[in-house]
Amino acid sequence: MHKHDKHLCMPAETREAAAKRLLTAKGHLEGVLRMLEKEDTYCVDVMRQIKAVVGGLDRANDVVLEGHLQNHVATAQARGDEKELIKELMDVLKYR
Repeated sequence: MHKHDKHLCMPAETREAAAKRLLTAKGHLEGVLRMLEKEDTYCVDVMRQIKAVVGGLDRANDVVLEGHLQNHVATAQARGDEKELIKELMDVLKYR
């Protein structure tokens, strides 16, 4: 894992954009849970809504990834930690 120096902290605009997307996904997920409380809920409707939640989570992850690429990876060679950052990204992306 990369040492978390101050210069590698997530920028405020990335944090805010990711939080906004995650809050939207949270609201959507809460809606799915409410659907499941009803006896007449149709399975396929639930699956569609779960897929929408997953899409929202993916978009939040994309925001964080883009911020990381722009703010840290693009400047890694100048700092001399490009190999470490590439290894980190490869570790994270294998779970995508």
